[in-house]
Amino acid sequence: MNLIAPLLSTDSIISDQGFSSKKKLFEHAAGLFENLKGLKRQDVFDSLFDRERLGSTALGYGVAIPHGRIKGLDSAAGAFYRIKPPLEFDSPDGLPINLCFVLLVPHHANEEHLQILGELAQMLGDEAVRESLLSAEPKNLFELLTTWMP
Repeated sequence: MNLIAPLLSTDSIISDQGFSSKKKLFEHAAGLFENLKGLKRQDVFDSLFDRERLGSTALGYGVAIPHGRIKGLDSAAGAFYRIKPPLEFDSPDGLPINLCFVLLVPHHANEEHLQILGELAQMLGDEAVRESLLSAEPKNLFELLTTWMP
């Protein structure tokens, strides 16, 4: 079962946008979740930024999965970014990121949080998947992400 598909909508897929810093990316994501989910922009930004201060959420290979816990959120939510040009993100391999999945989970969702992070790492850790996401037309990104099977 794909745990990622229910987290996304066509409006939560952002393609080929550039950001000058992690902060700018997190600000954009906070505004996106405010518009799509009615979340408080500052709560989203603070959650993502606080988690990132603990250590980079970049996995390497041009991928990052910034994530945060949000009080009052009923169910997990996500947004996918294909970033151009790539963004410096303090990755373990030193490479900038061009694929980013922002994950928000309810404050109490420990097991669900770990399961989704594991599936995202599995999906985005696959070189063929990364290549498909990087080369796909923007209109095809939603289908690629929501039909992937672990």
